[in-house]
Amino acid sequence: MSKTLYTNFNLFNGFEDKTYKNTSMLVDEDTGKFLAFGEDATKQDSDKQVDLKGQFVMPGLVNCHTHITLDSDTSDGNPDADQTTATVRAVDSLRALLKSGVTYVRECGSLYGLDATLAKLQRTNKLTKVPEMMASGRALTMTGGHGDAPHSGVTVDSPDEMRKAVRNNFKHGAQCTKVMATGGVMSPGDYMDEAQLTLEELKVAVYESHNKHAVVAAHAEGNPGIMNAIKAGVDSVEHGFYVNDEEIVLMKEHNTYLTPTLVSAWCIAEYGKDTLPKWELNKLLNALNDIYKNVRHAKESGVKVTLGTDAGTPYNDFSKTPVEFQLMVEKEGFTNFEALSTSRHSAELMHLDDYGTLEAGKYADFLVLENDPLADVKAVQQADKSVYKLGQKVY
Repeated sequence: MSKTLYTNFNLFNGFEDKTYKNTSMLVDEDTGKFLAFGEDATKQDSDKQVDLKGQFVMPGLVNCHTHITLDSDTSDGNPDADQTTATVRAVDSLRALLKSGVTYVRECGSLYGLDATLAKLQRTNKLTKVPEMMASGRALTMTGGHGDAPHSGVTVDSPDEMRKAVRNNFKHGAQCTKVMATGGVMSPGDYMDEAQLTLEELKVAVYESHNKHAVVAAHAEGNPGIMNAIKAGVDSVEHGFYVNDEEIVLMKEHNTYLTPTLVSAWCIAEYGKDTLPKWELNKLLNALNDIYKNVRHAKESGVKVTLGTDAGTPYNDFSKTPVEFQLMVEKEGFTNFEALSTSRHSAELMHLDDYGTLEAGKYADFLVLENDPLADVKAVQQADKSVYKLGQKVY
């Protein structure tokens, strides 16, 4: 067993609203896991030591909503890209995510279902310097619904078609399911208040996925689609722009998580005014104030909020995960600790028991920053921060 002792740093462990000053941690290089922290770490033998020179250590980020095959420089993500282009783009996107501090992602719908193949390559060490990935395969939508584009969503128009589509995704390596319960900003010809996929179809997706011990994410921006998704038993509502009081009560009862992807909305409003199609821009701008108000209300009411960015949507590139923390604090009234805790909530949602916090026995995925993220969440945006995956420095 090769053991590395890290010393002389300040620790934010991810689950306590405090910083441990001038502490230490011991990592098993063979398993990639933490062995001990503080005095328990310094009492044990080590093969080498690393002095972190008074910097700040925090957990690697868990981003539970990405689209690695999409092109954020386009208004529609470029869904008609050929498979080779989409694959190269996805690898570049994964590496940008890792460099930004994201050590685990849940992919929420990829072109050609490429994420399942890339996740397998990563797990077998044939694709390196990328985050670990929970793949969804292709998203599931209705004919003409959000995500019904070339090589993108799989169309289903009955409970039986949903059953087969979910099973087929898992057959080809998916580890979770993404369903489209409403219209969306990027799809022409529909609106957020359109329910897409029936309650019965959504229930089948949940049953088949939970039967595989897998979670279900529902794109659900407006009503009644949000309510349908919650009643169907999905594990997370993605976006949830118009979530209301009745839905908030049910989300708390069912332990349904909310992934607001604030940065995706903010990027369109901030950078898209002169470039995006008017129908797309107006959809977002008309909803923006409601997004901020309703997410704040859900959080204040006790709904667990996760960290997800919808990366790949317009201007929302794969470096922007840390910006989500800033928006939570500035737009939603989160404390710094509450914002940072959304990454831990993502790990909980994804049932990643060995990730999301820095504790003995968990995997050594961590970031080294110059400044304290509990004092200022913008510290996580440091461009040249050190990123460690399974105890190995990757950036």
